[in-house]
Amino acid sequence: MPTSRTARTPGTGRSRFLAGAVAVGAVAGLTAVVLPAQSATAAPYRGANNATVQDDFNGDGYRDLAVGAPGAASGRIDAAGAVVVLYGSAGGVTASSRRTVITQATSGIPGGPEEWDRFGEAVATADLDRDGYADLLVGAPGEAIGTMGNHGSLTVVWGGSAGLKGGAAVPTPTGLDEGCQFAAGIAAGDVTGDGAPDLGVTGQCGATAYTGPFSRTGAPARRDFVNRLGTNRGVVIGDVNGDGRAERFWLPGPTTGDGSGPVHLEKQHNSYTELPLADGLSGRIGDINGDGYGDLVTGVPYDASLMSGDTPAHRGGEIHVLYGSAKGITPDQKPQVFHQGTASVPGNGENGDLFGHALGVGDVDGDGYADVLVGSRGEDIGSALDAGSATLLRGSAAGLTATGSTAYTQDTSGVPGGTETGDRFADATHLVDLNGDGRAEAVVGIPGENHDGLLWIARGSAAGPVTGGSTAVGGTAAGLGYRYADVDFGQALPGARSTI
Repeated sequence: MPTSRTARTPGTGRSRFLAGAVAVGAVAGLTAVVLPAQSATAAPYRGANNATVQDDFNGDGYRDLAVGAPGAASGRIDAAGAVVVLYGSAGGVTASSRRTVITQATSGIPGGPEEWDRFGEAVATADLDRDGYADLLVGAPGEAIGTMGNHGSLTVVWGGSAGLKGGAAVPTPTGLDEGCQFAAGIAAGDVTGDGAPDLGVTGQCGATAYTGPFSRTGAPARRDFVNRLGTNRGVVIGDVNGDGRAERFWLPGPTTGDGSGPVHLEKQHNSYTELPLADGLSGRIGDINGDGYGDLVTGVPYDASLMSGDTPAHRGGEIHVLYGSAKGITPDQKPQVFHQGTASVPGNGENGDLFGHALGVGDVDGDGYADVLVGSRGEDIGSALDAGSATLLRGSAAGLTATGSTAYTQDTSGVPGGTETGDRFADATHLVDLNGDGRAEAVVGIPGENHDGLLWIARGSAAGPVTGGSTAVGGTAAGLGYRYADVDFGQALPGARSTI
């Protein structure tokens, strides 16, 4: 096992690196809004990068799992959306685990359910109020404001000793209009190094950088609006230079001449450096080579069959890996590229596979190196179109490797169900240690399974995810309602997923 500067809590295997979720927008200028000063705690709480807090909503020492179901009905209100929270334990997460269903009809949650709000389209976690409990962030990009449909909203649900309870609305940027879909993506991490989580939140009309701390009203210390260039964007937050402050990477999405989407590293509130050799529409950060620095993994799912431009991905899609160091990630670094034509990667690249659409980063075997679970929701399995697949690539001292990689579908022994057209297996992927044994579970969303969707969870082991005896949780079984729209349970996880 390599020497690492990353502190670990014994028996947990939890990394300090916070991974970003997907978002939308583009880079230009910034409009800063400094909100009223928040009441300070006695001392800065270091929960933003503290492994004992990350994802733990009830403070029992086990990470919990938030699963978005944006098509869920609220009573007779179609596609209002919901989030199911499955609480971790020594036994991990099972179909009988303690769980909570949160909607905009839940007591203490701001707003109210409306048709096609799609509450739960994006989910993330961060201890916004620095009380030692993770809080849940929920995007509802379909939220209507007055007569403006698809305006969007962001809600924080507060963690506590009894679990999640009560919430607040995070203020939206001024000037948003109909169709802006604010909060289609969310990422969290401590960018300023003060111990308070900061956010990147995005939508069709731009993106917003929030600086913590946040008060219990949902208000941040500062809000900066990133102006629109006319495309969607992803955002990733994590520490890639080991200075204790997370970097924020903006992914503008397809642009003229770059169909795979450029990658921008935020230097200051209004300064960016492009990484000209890298591309990506989604991303995650984790320590893949065990050197104590976060590494950036981006998904480039669009091939030439789906996107024109100068830099289409390999057929079927690809992922890029950029390695952190004491200097961080520099513009001259050439990414490591993996696709289904790479030696030892299972399968074959086919038009529209969308390899890299979803990314999960975590250590599945407890060897000290983060692994990558790549989702290909468009993978055809035999005659089953868009059945989907997930591919696990292994971390090592030399970086990410295809050696020993494994592919999973619903035809894999031990995986529930069977491949069917439109299942979209691995539309969302996540690697997270839910039972505290130092090995991340593989979590895969299958939102196209029947009308309600399905979640697959395989516990981690020294040999990787264990499919035998793995867990399946269905949307209706988890307490979700179905009306006309598909429930889409499993479409959103705290991992990265392209919204484009």
